[in-house]
Amino acid sequence: MGKEKKTWNREEEIMRKLFLTVFYSGLSPKAPGTVGSFVSLILGVLLLQYIPQSTMFLLAFLISVIAVREINKYEEEVGEHDSKEIVIDELVGMWIALSICGITPENIYYLAPIAFVYFRIFDIWKPSIIGRIDRDVKGGWGVMGDDIVAGLAGGIAASGTYYLIERFILPTM
Repeated sequence: MGKEKKTWNREEEIMRKLFLTVFYSGLSPKAPGTVGSFVSLILGVLLLQYIPQSTMFLLAFLISVIAVREINKYEEEVGEHDSKEIVIDELVGMWIALSICGITPENIYYLAPIAFVYFRIFDIWKPSIIGRIDRDVKGGWGVMGDDIVAGLAGGIAASGTYYLIERFILPTM
């Protein structure tokens, strides 16, 4: 019976690592946050072919709740806050940006990269409340919170940028 429990714990650890690193993209030796965001962008764009933006938005928040719990367990086990390999927060932020930027099948190839760039800018730069959340909030909500707000900011910025492109640049082409 003890051996079965140990096997389950190992399987649980593997699944947690797979989830928190977004299919191991967070294990990239260089720029794990950017790699995780890019993998999340691809997954998000593929997923948007089958689900509406509103569902992706809700899915991002469901994943956040699960991630907070798993991050808290992981941080307790390894004794480190906001490990670089944890990129599930990038997935959530990227999916929030994609879900609120006004993406459609017609503009997906223009708007998805814009949303990606803005999300990464806000996630790296951490202006205003994003930086305060990153600095002051501990545990899983600290890891997830700054990326949730960066996703909101990135989605809004991408939407505004695309509006300006659509209004002033695309009509002249």
